[in-house]
Amino acid sequence: MYVCIFFSILAFSTCGSYSGMFRMSVECKNQTDSDLSISVEFEYPFRLHQVYFDAPTCKGRNTERVFLIGDYSSSAEFFVTIGVFAFLYSTAALSIYIFFFNKYKENNKGPLVDLGVTGVFAFMWLVSSAAWAKGLSDVKSATDPDQVITLINACEAEENHCREVHDPVMSGLNTSVAFGFINLVLWTGNLWFVFKETGIIAPFMQAPPPEGKPAGLDAYGQQGSYEQDPYASNQGGYQPDYSQQGYNQVITHILINKLF
Repeated sequence: MYVCIFFSILAFSTCGSYSGMFRMSVECKNQTDSDLSISVEFEYPFRLHQVYFDAPTCKGRNTERVFLIGDYSSSAEFFVTIGVFAFLYSTAALSIYIFFFNKYKENNKGPLVDLGVTGVFAFMWLVSSAAWAKGLSDVKSATDPDQVITLINACEAEENHCREVHDPVMSGLNTSVAFGFINLVLWTGNLWFVFKETGIIAPFMQAPPPEGKPAGLDAYGQQGSYEQDPYASNQGGYQPDYSQQGYNQVITHILINKLF
């Protein structure tokens, strides 16, 4: 759960705190009308249709106001919202695990609720990360200086030269998408651990009872151990008698033989 908290923070912070800038130059045929450093700044939540800059018209000192194209706030805000709520839930769940674990396991309600919420967050990370990955692709296209230059009317004239000076740095936003999919993997894997806490799988994890001997085998063995062979007394041959009476008879027989 510590890992989920950490990567949730990384995901929403790298996206929600982003601000970028790119720069272009418009060189007019009349050099005095040129603007060689047009800076355009944009930031989260990427409502680019509200971002504008002033570009020269190459007709005297006049300028025109140019707006960027696109509103990508929905996917960005959705991604950040999921990250914030995932962070809050992870923090609350960790507190319960540490301080109220007995209550958590009581009646098995805690693990079942935890399993459901964890499954919802795993699915939300999938949706939000995929949506933000698509939104980021559109943001990159809308803030590409080569694409923005086509919005400037002065750049349509062949005698004027327009070019990009500085591209926006998107490494932070690329990292936010990566963190989103890492969170998807973490929350999906966390489903297994929460599922084990529910005890649903416990009956299937028990070892099978050992295989017993045939029912008649022990009875036969016991009978054979304790019962005397009925035919043993009928066997022929000399059966010595080791009782006291038999011993006296033997001694008497030997004495008679010695005397006679």
